[in-house]
Amino acid sequence: MTSDIDLEKLGDWLGENAQDIGRPSSLEKFAGGQSNPTYRLETSEGAYVLRRKPFGELLPSAHAVDREFHLISGLFPTGFPVPRPIALCEDSAVIGAMFYIMELIDGESYFDGCLPSIEKNMRADHYRAMITTLADLHAVDISQPALANFQRSGNYFARQVSRWIKQYRIAQTDDIETVEKLIEWLPTSIPEETHTSLIHGDYRIDNLIFDRNEPVVRGVIDWELATCGDPLADITYLLMHWIMPADGKAAMGGLDLEAAGVPSLEEAAEIYCERAGREALPNLDWYFAYNLFRLVGIIQGIKKRVIDGNASSQNAEEAVARLIPLADEAWRRAQLSGAR
Repeated sequence: MTSDIDLEKLGDWLGENAQDIGRPSSLEKFAGGQSNPTYRLETSEGAYVLRRKPFGELLPSAHAVDREFHLISGLFPTGFPVPRPIALCEDSAVIGAMFYIMELIDGESYFDGCLPSIEKNMRADHYRAMITTLADLHAVDISQPALANFQRSGNYFARQVSRWIKQYRIAQTDDIETVEKLIEWLPTSIPEETHTSLIHGDYRIDNLIFDRNEPVVRGVIDWELATCGDPLADITYLLMHWIMPADGKAAMGGLDLEAAGVPSLEEAAEIYCERAGREALPNLDWYFAYNLFRLVGIIQGIKKRVIDGNASSQNAEEAVARLIPLADEAWRRAQLSGAR
């Protein structure tokens, strides 16, 4: 649907700032996505992607499409698989919100972690590609000037716990006992940070575009939460999907992974460590508690947008239904890590 964006205004802006891609002829919103609405943009010169902030009142620092644009602009020259950035518009008067244009990568996107549309004997190879691509991201040189603005001082996990407590409080609509326990415990149990790299922040299978014919990642998308920090945050966020209850999406907890041809959690961790040059990962329970709490904060933001009427996905209410089960599992993992 294109009713929420004026193609004439967009075309005028493109004519001044990205004339090589031509005039827009249609704009169709991609299905899924709870954060920044994303569209397939057809023009006289081909197909591209438009990604914008949601309309309406937003949480502070959320939906930073300008940060996404600057990050992929810094990553693209390194050869890491990201879409080619084309143009950023910070003037919300053009279409009603800040947006940017990027290349449309031809490939396949998968939303079910068991990859039912792929031959069983190819699924492990796709997982290896996904995991090794993450390790390659963590090896990118962050000292280069194009990525300097993403570096932060201090312990990454301390910053993130503080941030997500604030974000949760701003979007809070209910009192949830397990969330309150996590808010009290997490800041007192921050692990030491031993390494700093560029991290994606939301690395999972449905944020990847694979080659149509071979197990190769052609594009990593949705960089809204990217920053520099401890790479353990990224790999444990990805591994968290092995313990979350299976939902026909990225989560696979409780499934017979061997029968599905998908690596186990232990095998996935070994693939990452081999590529990243690590001997092993630490005990995962604290990191699972942290990542689940962070996911609770994200979903609470979605719930607030549902109430306010500006959630970007038709599946927003389904996502909100996961809030309390995820909070409960986060507290269980916290208890396994020593919380009382």
